[in-house]
Amino acid sequence: MSKKERLRLILSLIEEQEIDNQKELTDALLNAGLNVSQATVSRDINELNLVKVAGAKRKTRYAQGNIGDDKFSGKFAELFKQVSVSIASANNLIVIKTLSGNAGSAGMAIDAMQAPEILGTVAGDDTLLIITKSNKDAELLLKRLRNI
Repeated sequence: MSKKERLRLILSLIEEQEIDNQKELTDALLNAGLNVSQATVSRDINELNLVKVAGAKRKTRYAQGNIGDDKFSGKFAELFKQVSVSIASANNLIVIKTLSGNAGSAGMAIDAMQAPEILGTVAGDDTLLIITKSNKDAELLLKRLRNI
């Protein structure tokens, strides 16, 4: 198996299972028919930019650090998902309602995206306003945010 195929397999495994550490990932690869060392797994984790995020069944799990081509890391995506209550748009504006006191955290996560269509964000206590360049940009960003 080539390195590229191994990396794809790792991404597939962390999507299907809540894998918490390098040993579990090494064991999962072995169960999939691939015998690799822990050192190789460690290098692959770094190359894939895997990060630990909160799991549904376990305390933490590996997730891919970048979503799409933004710089929106797994930690920021998880934070955004946990504090967001609702998302709506009007023209080139997106309004995100958050848990009380968390609009700033959601804004920090959005700012980390470094998405070129975002002109700026303004956070209050429980409301985050995102201003985009156009109505179409707002629609595209809204779809990406709802997929998180």
